[in-house]
Amino acid sequence: MDERIVLNVGGVRHETYQATLKKIPATRLSRLTPSLANFDPLLNEYFFDRHPAVFSMILNYYRTGKLHYPTDVCGPLFEEELQYWGLDASDTEPCCWMQLLHAKDTQETLAVLDRMDADHEDDPQLREQDTMKKFGWEEDYFQGKRTRWMKLKPQVWSLFDEPYSSQAAKFIAGISVLFIFISIFSFCLKTHQSFRLPVLTGQNITMPGGFIQSSIERVSTEPLPIFGQIEMLCNIWFTLELIIRFVFCPSKVRFFKSPLNMIDLVATLSFYADAMMVRVVEDEPKDVVEFLSMIRIFRLFKLTQHHQGLQILIHTFRASAKELILLVFFLILGIVIFAALVYYAEKMEANPNNQFQSIPLGLWWAICTMTTVGYGDMTPHTSFGRLVGSLCAVMGVLTIALPVPVIVSNFAMFYSHNQARDKLPKRRRRVLPVEQIRLQARRHAAVLEPSASQGGLGGNSAVRRRNMPILIDEGTNSSSTTGVDTVVKLGPSETAITTTVIS
Repeated sequence: MDERIVLNVGGVRHETYQATLKKIPATRLSRLTPSLANFDPLLNEYFFDRHPAVFSMILNYYRTGKLHYPTDVCGPLFEEELQYWGLDASDTEPCCWMQLLHAKDTQETLAVLDRMDADHEDDPQLREQDTMKKFGWEEDYFQGKRTRWMKLKPQVWSLFDEPYSSQAAKFIAGISVLFIFISIFSFCLKTHQSFRLPVLTGQNITMPGGFIQSSIERVSTEPLPIFGQIEMLCNIWFTLELIIRFVFCPSKVRFFKSPLNMIDLVATLSFYADAMMVRVVEDEPKDVVEFLSMIRIFRLFKLTQHHQGLQILIHTFRASAKELILLVFFLILGIVIFAALVYYAEKMEANPNNQFQSIPLGLWWAICTMTTVGYGDMTPHTSFGRLVGSLCAVMGVLTIALPVPVIVSNFAMFYSHNQARDKLPKRRRRVLPVEQIRLQARRHAAVLEPSASQGGLGGNSAVRRRNMPILIDEGTNSSSTTGVDTVVKLGPSETAITTTVIS
């Protein structure tokens, strides 16, 4: 146990006692023996091709029993190194927990942005495989069973559901957004008095003496007929779009589970229900018709499908759900407490103008005060009531201000990462794993071995064979063997093999 061990990690030599490495059992360093493949008997050291800076923290963990998070490396790199050495990130000291949590939050944010980015895969073959998997045709794709429907369905679905997949999809998305704005503006403008026509009713009254007097009365108003035509045109497009998206969707179940699709479906059906009710029912209920018309304004939520900024806002609210629930809880708690206090405070003194006749009325005043709105329709008039009102206003400001920085921080994190992803290059160099390189090298040596034996027996010779070279195409990020030969030149006294790659 007192024997010293030399560890060469990434070219940096570390020396420690064997007993030090035995402090944390069931780890890679605690099971070091000279029979391992990475032990060099000439230098009497163990070699590990790992990150040297992170290993300094890991070796210090063995020495002191305290694992600290390095500030000069990325979070996923540190966790990957800990996993390689057989350690757990949960053993990090409390002083470094914030850095570890920040790294995990960053990974979760990037995972959300990966799901938002529909065109994140640059390799056309891999992107096609993902598409086939989404539509449930993965087995048919690998078996080579491709039909026209399998080619047409994903293309049409991308046109109407993925606005950034192509120029044609952007054009269709622009048309959809245009119709949404036209529908919403028409819905708002038809309620203005300048764009409404009066509905008049007349009646004849027989006066004494046989005279008939006619009277005209204005009962209500109705919008101009042009608004009905505009709404009809917009709903024709919405109906066509909804039918196409339903027919070409990857899964009918997921289609109806989507909130945006349900909003679009209900808004479209409300238009036809309104039109049928007007033509079938003579005295149609105005409240029902107005409610059905109000549903169509929820089509504004469809804009989140066409704008990444709105999607980031929705993901921010999802990530800040705990803070929002905490904010609502404290608001409800403060509203109930101050509504009861102001009700009894106004009754403690003579107050002929008391506006707080009940605690439910005080709830409305407490909501307006704690949210710093202050309509002024209800005000306390006694000294105790004004004291309660002052405390309510101060507590409202503090209650709302405390969770807001967390929500703003989440939004800034989503937005900054999204902007960085837009500026990064789409094509990145692919790095092959070491195991794949070694496997290709063994295959390469197996191909050359028969040629070497023949060359040693027959003198100088050159053998040209087809092989699997280690070449990476940076444009497609895939290995290629097209048009590549290996010329092996052998001599009678050569012990090494020289290879030349000719393309």
